Amino acid sequence: MNTANKLTMLRVALIPVYLVLWHLDFSWSIYAALAVFVIASLTDLLDGYIARHYNQITDFGKFMDPLADKVLVLAAMACFCAAGRFPDWALVIVLAREFAVSGLRLVAVDNGRVIAAGWSGKVKTASTMVCLCLMHLTVLPIPLWLLDWVCVIVIAGTTLYSGVEYFVLNRDVLNWNK
Repeated sequence: MNTANKLTMLRVALIPVYLVLWHLDFSWSIYAALAVFVIASLTDLLDGYIARHYNQITDFGKFMDPLADKVLVLAAMACFCAAGRFPDWALVIVLAREFAVSGLRLVAVDNGRVIAAGWSGKVKTASTMVCLCLMHLTVLPIPLWLLDWVCVIVIAGTTLYSGVEYFVLNRDVLNWNK
């Protein structure tokens, strides 16, 4: 297993650590969870850089890297949703986009085409991870509800935009007559 894939697997291993820290009941557990979330998020940047720069791109990495990102982000969103700080409708938007784009990619592969990650998808991932990091911060000069709603709007907006863009740019993949 190469370095890039090891970093991806580290991200996967950090997800249950994040969840345990989130649910522990001590005064700084949210910040410990944040630290793990930040480290896991940074492994996403690092493994991508290493894979491209050192030619460590593998089929395993192509599969596992986006899956690890999605599970990490969805774990954090589910925690905030359970805490009443992330609305369920926004979580459904994120889930629906991920399922729809994955389905589109499956149809494309069946037609001999690969749909690579687009720029808007990368912006969506980065802005979502930044917003989720900010939502962990409970001591800020703005009200928590305002921060939460700004983050929800950014996450839902970038998610919807990138999902629509994937379908618009690849609409020829979906043959309505076949």
